[in-house]
Amino acid sequence: MHAWEQIQQTVDYIEEHLSEEIKIENLAQLASLSSFYYQRLFSRLVKKPVKEYIKLRRLAKASEALLDKRKRILDIALDLGFSSHEILTRTFKSTYKMTPEEYRANPVRLNNFCMPQLLLNYTLVDENVPLIADGIVIEISRRSISSPQYFIGLTVEEPIDQMPGGGEPGVDGLSKLWVDFHDSKPSVHGLKEHGDELGVAYGGTKSGYYCYFGGAEAVANQAAEGYSTWEVSEGEYIVCSFEAEDFEHLVTDALYKAQRYVFEMWLPNHKLSCMPFAIERYANHSPNTTCMEVWVMPIPKE
Repeated sequence: MHAWEQIQQTVDYIEEHLSEEIKIENLAQLASLSSFYYQRLFSRLVKKPVKEYIKLRRLAKASEALLDKRKRILDIALDLGFSSHEILTRTFKSTYKMTPEEYRANPVRLNNFCMPQLLLNYTLVDENVPLIADGIVIEISRRSISSPQYFIGLTVEEPIDQMPGGGEPGVDGLSKLWVDFHDSKPSVHGLKEHGDELGVAYGGTKSGYYCYFGGAEAVANQAAEGYSTWEVSEGEYIVCSFEAEDFEHLVTDALYKAQRYVFEMWLPNHKLSCMPFAIERYANHSPNTTCMEVWVMPIPKE
């Protein structure tokens, strides 16, 4: 068994036993490692210490459960391994800067730490061959654009360490951009009817930050005051298509895993890097949307 498979076994175990006391020595035994080496290997592969990871996954599940107002917060706390309402409240507030009651009253999208699927870090697929892992389907292909495509939308600048999926937990600043854009979208002139929607992450204007554009397909590269534009230029792109069970998981967990697969596995193993932007492309933000694409423009490594 490979080392990553041993750690994945314990990641899967943790996910199934979040309501119980989870001891590091038991996880190490499951992985057939000493506690010392288990914790070192876990931190290396998962990018978080074991105890921190368990806490973050419990908080992620708690944030999902809090949306069901029929459930008492005390019951949610006890069901997810927190010994009291007070401990859940203290932990939740220190992580998300709001109490569970405040979140329940005014829910926003949160940056939760995703459960990793380590298979994606060690499995290289050929182009046009689907890879099925952890409830998502990923496929890599190439696509050529013969003429520019234009998009109109909004832009924000966010801290890199709070990027959705793998960054520090907190409120997802990008969700507000999309809410604002969709609120104003009917009045935006120049958009294509039934055109795609596009999110683009690229370099920020100050250290430690990145920019994010979110918008919809337009007929020309011209926007009204207060809006931004993005041009998908002609050329060849590597396209990672993927699906998830619902829209919420599509734009959080599945998107994060697909991006990691492209940037940390597929491109390096094909001796490629890419232009300094990553495009997220999908039909729209409808709850019925369950598939999307990540586009990057490849360049050979020197």
